[in-house]
Amino acid sequence: MRDRQFVNGLARGLEVMRAFRPDDGPLGNHDLAERTGLPRSTVSRLSYTLTSLGYLSYSTSLGKYALATPVLSLGYACLAGMSVRDIARPLMHELAQQSGASVALGGRDRLSMLYIECCRPDAAVTLKLEVGSRIPIATTSMGRALLAALPKDERDSLLEEVRRGETDRWSQILDGVRRAADELRATGFVTALGEWNPDVNGVGVPFVPVDGSPVLAFNCGGPSFLFSASRLRNDIGPRLVQLVRQVLGASGVQEQPDVTE
Repeated sequence: MRDRQFVNGLARGLEVMRAFRPDDGPLGNHDLAERTGLPRSTVSRLSYTLTSLGYLSYSTSLGKYALATPVLSLGYACLAGMSVRDIARPLMHELAQQSGASVALGGRDRLSMLYIECCRPDAAVTLKLEVGSRIPIATTSMGRALLAALPKDERDSLLEEVRRGETDRWSQILDGVRRAADELRATGFVTALGEWNPDVNGVGVPFVPVDGSPVLAFNCGGPSFLFSASRLRNDIGPRLVQLVRQVLGASGVQEQPDVTE
């Protein structure tokens, strides 16, 4: 980046840490170079530095690296600062139990939505997603709810990034995003019906913090054979809208800003 304030070395180090995924085993410098697109010599210096700082651990027998415990302190510090999670959790649990669906709260991480809170019913067929799980931003109800609530210039910029990576499906994806914006204006929620996963239906509602924090979104859904479009639109969608209103009320806010323009 041509920005004198931008520290490229720091950015590259963070890219190395982001290269690790929840289902990974340890990764070598070759793996990290492939995932980050950085030269292997650069990755080698970065992994050595991150290991020296304690953020990576190195296995001499494997010759590979893994994220180390101190990384957790960064994530938990972030979660601890999100008071909306504490307010929303009991309401999410209640809706999950009543509906038999998974209920989640998430925020944007590049072109994905990252779960920061998740509640599942005690006994039901539900999605096996947890805090830290990622889902696409443009084909899921959570992601579309967030997109619909963003300022137009920010939304357009993100959609251009999606377009570059989804050339074959772009027309279909854009239609879904536009339809979600219309749904939000009409009902207060958006739906995604088998567009991320053909066997999964969901409904989403944006949450716009009044303190200027990044936009978040709630979703609720599950297997399509249990959660039909009719049930989502007539039952669960309105309940999720009410949940967001309750979270806002508990936060001392009467209603969230209008995001339907």
